[in-house]
Amino acid sequence: MTTINHTAVSHTIFRLLGIPGLEDQHVWISIPFFVSYVITLLGNSLLICIILTKRSLHEPMYLFLCMLAGADVVLSTCTVPQALAIFWFRAGEISLDRCITQFFIIHCTFMSESGILLVMAFDRYIAICYPLRYTTILTRALIGKIGVTIILRSFCTLFPIVFLLKRLTFCQNNIVPHTFCEHIGLAKYACNDIRVNIWYGFSILMLTVVLDVVLIFVSYVLILRAVFHIPSRDAHHKALNTCGSHVCIIVLFYSPAIFTTLTQRFGRHIPPHTHILLANICMLAPPMLNPIIYGIKTKQIREQVVHMLFTKQKSLWLKN
Repeated sequence: MTTINHTAVSHTIFRLLGIPGLEDQHVWISIPFFVSYVITLLGNSLLICIILTKRSLHEPMYLFLCMLAGADVVLSTCTVPQALAIFWFRAGEISLDRCITQFFIIHCTFMSESGILLVMAFDRYIAICYPLRYTTILTRALIGKIGVTIILRSFCTLFPIVFLLKRLTFCQNNIVPHTFCEHIGLAKYACNDIRVNIWYGFSILMLTVVLDVVLIFVSYVLILRAVFHIPSRDAHHKALNTCGSHVCIIVLFYSPAIFTTLTQRFGRHIPPHTHILLANICMLAPPMLNPIIYGIKTKQIREQVVHMLFTKQKSLWLKN
């Protein structure tokens, strides 16, 4: 039996195809991509600006929201410009190192967002179940430590995958039918045994994102139990309204990701372009809609946005 010298044919350049099967529609598909990216940048930048400049919003809930908005900007910027380059200019060529870097940043940011949503659920639990101790528990020092811990958790759990990918020899096809790089999507083109990659990827998914979902669910069970023990109906409404925007964002963030995972595992008869579109929805929809949901459902942010826009209009009118 002859052996293949994998090292001699290892690919260092890959080509992202975008959405195979829909190449003729790439220009039209690029329109919602571009619009959602612009809304994401404007909405989240406005949210960050308002929270950082208004001292009245320097509370744990809004500081965590500021972290979420920053993560949304990073997540969208890592994926959408690459997709638009493919759709508009067919510029899908990407080096192996850049592909691994893109994967690492995307998954690191996604895991960080999951951690931020968990601490936001914890924040709501403390605010509703222990309102008198809220400011003494969630101090700014603790918020800073939580932020660093979220980043370190994502970095440390995903960094080994870089070495797991770098050890592989990519001697198979270098055409990737996607708009961005994924761990297993890239590893499957290797000629080596990738079982370690598969099991490690599955393990960190279970120990981070899935665990976050379970803890968020437990937090809201405790919150609901505490809310329904409050005798006042007004207090019921206020507590539930406070959690409403966060619940919307949780559903928006996890639902597309769970649905994509299930279709990839069990939806063998679903066309490949459907999987890719669902994966992109995970990157497009939450970052775009998060600031809109919080802007509509959170009175303090809504008032600050209206005040900022009114002040700018007034200053322009006075100049004219």
